[in-house]
Amino acid sequence: MKFRLSLVTRWSALVGTLLAVGIIIALALDHLLPGRPLAVLGICLLCVVPISIITLRSQVQPILSLFRALEGTVTSYRDGDFSFSLHWPQNDELSDLIAAHNALGEVLREQRLDLVQRELLLDTMVQNTPVAMLLVTEPPGAADRVIVYANVAARQLLFEGHKLEGHGLRDVLQKTPALVEALARGGDGLFTAGGGEEEEVYHLARRNFSLNGRRHELLLLRQLTAELRRQEVQTWKKVIRVISHELNNSLAPLASLAHSGTELVRRGQTERLPQILQTIGERTRHLESFILGYARFAKLPAPRLETIAWTDFVAGLASQVAFRLGGELPETPARIDRAQMEQALLNLLKNAHESGSRPEDVELHVRRMQDVVRIDVFDRGTGMNDAVLTNALVPFYSTKRSGTGLGLALAREIAEAHGGRITLGNREGGGLAVTLILPA
Repeated sequence: MKFRLSLVTRWSALVGTLLAVGIIIALALDHLLPGRPLAVLGICLLCVVPISIITLRSQVQPILSLFRALEGTVTSYRDGDFSFSLHWPQNDELSDLIAAHNALGEVLREQRLDLVQRELLLDTMVQNTPVAMLLVTEPPGAADRVIVYANVAARQLLFEGHKLEGHGLRDVLQKTPALVEALARGGDGLFTAGGGEEEEVYHLARRNFSLNGRRHELLLLRQLTAELRRQEVQTWKKVIRVISHELNNSLAPLASLAHSGTELVRRGQTERLPQILQTIGERTRHLESFILGYARFAKLPAPRLETIAWTDFVAGLASQVAFRLGGELPETPARIDRAQMEQALLNLLKNAHESGSRPEDVELHVRRMQDVVRIDVFDRGTGMNDAVLTNALVPFYSTKRSGTGLGLALAREIAEAHGGRITLGNREGGGLAVTLILPA
């Protein structure tokens, strides 16, 4: 172990040595030149001062060099270069400082290496993702937003694989007017580009944030054509299965009843014909309502918003289906399509009655909450298990033997057309809570 000698001890010893040398020289001169104190003092100073200066410079110079080296490494750290380390041969307080400085450099090097590896991993992931990513900003005084980052997918989609950084967004998007229109609409959404067999469907997502005091926008473009086509095929298969099942359930009894009626007429036994014809009429009306339900769901028009008092709207619902109103209605009138919203809530209230709940336990709540209106339909039926909750809002999904699976799906379509959403959840104590959230 190296012997430790502190700076205070070393400098005290040095000063003491210089003082001792000065005293010895003064005593020797006093002996050689008795009675001449001024001459002794002058000669002593001429001898001691140069020795002291040379000695002190020899001790201070390495420390000054060390301080300059520290200044250089700190400057390197500020510039992001952490490859430097220092050495001090003495075992004193400065060696402790250098050890701490070197430890700091080691930590910074490890953090920088870890950061570089993370950046490399992130850049590899971003460059290889199939989602086209554009980061744009608007420099001060610029007439157009500038692209500051683009991954491989964005370059291939928008610029034939060439570099996009530094180009104006408007210039790059000249060949894709559909994307320009989607950006002008604002928010996230789907849009189509091309036409005919070359038509492609994309999803645009936008996120805003501040970076280095400047506002940036991240644009994410994802091609959904293949996925939507696969979903379209699966949906059509499901629709065909449901319609085929319902038609078979209705047409097979109709054919059998028609055959039975023909036989009865041939035999002259017409007393059962009214019953057979009545059954045929009931099955025909059921089939008609089934087809109309699908047509209504497929042809839902855009909502025509009008201002309606909640008291009038709820009174109209109460005249068609029984329920208990919970709480006070909002004083601010609603801005809704009355026919569509009535259809949605009638479906929800009828579902509540068909859930096994007692009629008096079916409740409707309408509340104004900040900038939204919340409409709740409560029942005390059997509720739904997790699998049914997951699929309840999917079109054509139904747990009822005679259900079409369109009631909740139509309510969801109407809510989203109004800019809102619908949620389902089981209630404590049993039953279901269906909630419509609409913008106020």
